[in-house]
Amino acid sequence: MRQPSLTARHVAAVSVSLVLAAGAAACGPEDNDAKSSGGDSTPHKGGTLTVLNSNPQQDFDPARLYTSGGGNVPSLVFRTLTTRNRENGAAGAKVVPDLATDTGRPNKDATEWTYTLKKGLKYEDGTAITSADIKYGIERSFAPELSGGAPYLRDWLVGAADYQGPYKDKKGLAAIETPDERTLVFHLNKPEGEFPYLATQTQFTPVPKAKDTGTKYEEHPVSSGPYKVVTNQNDGERLVLARNTYWSASTDAERKAYPDRIDVKSGLDSSVINQRLSASQGADAAAVTTDTNLGPAELAKVTGDKELASRVGTGHFGYTNYIAFNPTVKPFDNVKVRQAISYAVDRSSVVNAAGGSALAESATTFLPNQKSFGYEPYDLFPAGETGNAAKAKELLKEAGHPNGLTVTLTHSNSKDFETSPEIATAVQDALKKAGITVKLQGLEENDYSDTIHSVKTEPGFLLAHWGADWPSGGPFLAPIFDGRQIVKDGANFNTGLLNDKSVNDEIDAINKLTDLDAAAKRWGALDKKIGEQALTVPLFHPVYKRLYGKDIKNVVISDWTGVLDISQVAVK
Repeated sequence: MRQPSLTARHVAAVSVSLVLAAGAAACGPEDNDAKSSGGDSTPHKGGTLTVLNSNPQQDFDPARLYTSGGGNVPSLVFRTLTTRNRENGAAGAKVVPDLATDTGRPNKDATEWTYTLKKGLKYEDGTAITSADIKYGIERSFAPELSGGAPYLRDWLVGAADYQGPYKDKKGLAAIETPDERTLVFHLNKPEGEFPYLATQTQFTPVPKAKDTGTKYEEHPVSSGPYKVVTNQNDGERLVLARNTYWSASTDAERKAYPDRIDVKSGLDSSVINQRLSASQGADAAAVTTDTNLGPAELAKVTGDKELASRVGTGHFGYTNYIAFNPTVKPFDNVKVRQAISYAVDRSSVVNAAGGSALAESATTFLPNQKSFGYEPYDLFPAGETGNAAKAKELLKEAGHPNGLTVTLTHSNSKDFETSPEIATAVQDALKKAGITVKLQGLEENDYSDTIHSVKTEPGFLLAHWGADWPSGGPFLAPIFDGRQIVKDGANFNTGLLNDKSVNDEIDAINKLTDLDAAAKRWGALDKKIGEQALTVPLFHPVYKRLYGKDIKNVVISDWTGVLDISQVAVK
């Protein structure tokens, strides 16, 4: 996953999806409302909330979306078995019931999960939501023409690996049982203690079979949430939502649904979005963005204005920017070379290149610094904030490079302040002090992505980033370090090509745990163990700063998404 605007596994700059932590509480209503509302700070129902975004809300079909925690705009229309807790800071990193009465009941080894639906659940047309609808919604996400969602179900459900969806295989998935209209039982290939997190994905949205229009369903999906789709123009560029009168707050403890109407306008330049939010004129006074951050220059201007500064939401998402090594490429096959670079990195210059300490926090761990991930502080190659050139030179000498060496760093040419030229240049300057000459290889975004994610073309030294599908160490560590997830003929994210049996076995052991707090501690310990191999150099975790209009109230930013949750916002 890659972004808290919450489209997972797609970008990093704008935020992902399913967006996305430092354990510090984000700006909440007690911090912002009284300053920005000009009077009564109590949230009230009514009005229109405007959403100003850069990226259109494409593929507005629950089968096709890849989001964290159900997404931001999508979760207004699509309810799921479970969802994210809609609270500020660390409390918001918990999974809670949504359509289900609880977060799921596992059998002894977590290979079977049972859910019971709440009573009185209805679609926008007043018909009842049943367990069969959720089963069908999951099954249609396997259809090739509706691809794009999270891949876990294909891997986790018994017999699902080759399933092609209900349009081609009407027998459906035997791994999902619906013994009655309110009960679902999921049968898994292996223990998965984090199944409640997966059940927040939009693939767990109920879809009435009789209303399924295939690839056209995204134009008017049948709502199970507080809002229904009125308009969907140009594949999500303009999305207008109105109240679903059959939604009942008595069955939904998470979504406040204060506004009467949500108007999502996309395809806007990021600078225009921030200018409009800053000015807060007309409808823009009741506007927010779910995908556009303040840049360094914009933040400097905002910080100098007390009124604007009071309208900045600050959040943290589980996300790490790092250097990756391919140990099959010389000289990175030598662990001492990798360690030398780890010591030589100047994190203060990298943070400055990323926009400064207000927008980036230096990192020495691969896991984000949040409790839910299992964060355990460690610094295996202590370089301080400015690098340890002397120690780096010592290790290079031991590695057989007493006169230094020359290497090539591959990065993206995208102006994202993450894998872009600014970061690459900061690394280049720091390593020069240790006798390492760094040549920069900048690639256009598509070429960069194709190159670094192919085992055949992956360079030895590159900039990379990773974000969480949900706030846990599992989806953070496994795709990058589980040797069984190395993909030889497709998109590979295990850049270090690590296939360590002890690491793989520990991942399996943790996955069996249904006590998520106990699992988190084990993920933290595993992070440190993997870190000893120096396959990555963690650089920084991003901080998200986003403006909102002067009439916006009830700002809630959780550590699950790192961004303002529009299901909580009031506009008057």
